[in-house]
Amino acid sequence: MNNSRIDAPVAALRLTIFIGDSDRWHHKPLSAEIVHRAHQQGLAGASVFHGSEGFGASSVVHTSRLLSMSEDLPLAIVIVDHPDRVRAFLPQLDELIGEGLVILDEVTVIKYVGRGSAGSQR
Repeated sequence: MNNSRIDAPVAALRLTIFIGDSDRWHHKPLSAEIVHRAHQQGLAGASVFHGSEGFGASSVVHTSRLLSMSEDLPLAIVIVDHPDRVRAFLPQLDELIGEGLVILDEVTVIKYVGRGSAGSQR
């Protein structure tokens, strides 16, 4: 999918990684390290979504409401690419993630147009 244009449906995998905002890898945000490694490996793209409230295995609710002042809000990192490319990236996560949830979903990409591709201008 990377650096290409897709106008017909294509089977892909969506990798979603749920971690906390305070999770670190060698003193830098874990989310930044995951995105950096996904980019290095040539995956089609990665997005980090910041949650305003949530809980996980610890059952502790983390919230952005002013009175709570949580320092560990939920994050979701989403990567979509061809199944083989996503599966090849999974060993990186084994090294990086100590706590969190990693899920894979089979998805169908309907359209993928990167910047600079013909037809990406509106």
